[in-house]
Amino acid sequence: MAVNFSLEGKVALVTGASYGIGFAIASAYAKAGATIVFNDIKQELVDKGLASYAELGIKAHGYVCDVTNEEQVNAMIAKIEEEVGVIDILVNNAGIIKRIPMCEMTAAEFRQVIDVDLNAPFIMAKAVIPSMIKKGHGKIINICSMMSELGRETVSAYAAAKGGLKMLTKNICSEYGQYNIQCNGIGPGYIATPQTAPLREIQPDGSRHPFDQFILAKTPANRWGEADDLAGPAVFLASEASDFVNGHILYVDGGILAYIGKQPS
Repeated sequence: MAVNFSLEGKVALVTGASYGIGFAIASAYAKAGATIVFNDIKQELVDKGLASYAELGIKAHGYVCDVTNEEQVNAMIAKIEEEVGVIDILVNNAGIIKRIPMCEMTAAEFRQVIDVDLNAPFIMAKAVIPSMIKKGHGKIINICSMMSELGRETVSAYAAAKGGLKMLTKNICSEYGQYNIQCNGIGPGYIATPQTAPLREIQPDGSRHPFDQFILAKTPANRWGEADDLAGPAVFLASEASDFVNGHILYVDGGILAYIGKQPS
């Protein structure tokens, strides 16, 4: 059974994986035997990522690429195939969020979020699928969100993009499942990262931050997730163990989407 979860001999590309969730997923893939490739938009971020992987004893391959630019993506994929090998696993992790009330958000700001969070996964998947078809297999994993299912104040663009990404996932499954390509999504819950640290700080009076209290009250697990909580699901969806799982969104949220929340005391 353990062999089914092995990624030995596989080339895995995780976008935006210099740090955070992408870094945790790529590191888990390396431990499972995969060769790791990642990109970021600036050389300094790529260098930072390479150093972080090296600290874990992982030899990663880093590339500078704007995933919203189709020409840059096609050039990067060609270079990876030449220097590392054909990509077996693609994780569309790169993303942004702009927390702005909808009526205060410009159309340009809305388009930017859609471009990074939805158009880029389309561009990336389109670039790797032809070689996956030739190779006879492939895994595409899109990092969705609970906002693929729910709305929330100030995240209209993000929710629209992540809802679209859920349906893009299902459509890639529909079009390319016949070629032994599986496309699934992971929907993280609220994850403890440097970006969310201010929301988890203990207040001067010793109480929890109001948003921290809100998340704990909505989460049956009664805690924030850790980036490592995504490792097992990500390895499963990248491995032979999930060869008949396709078009599915696996929510790793501690139960939030199953729960109406605590009754106010």
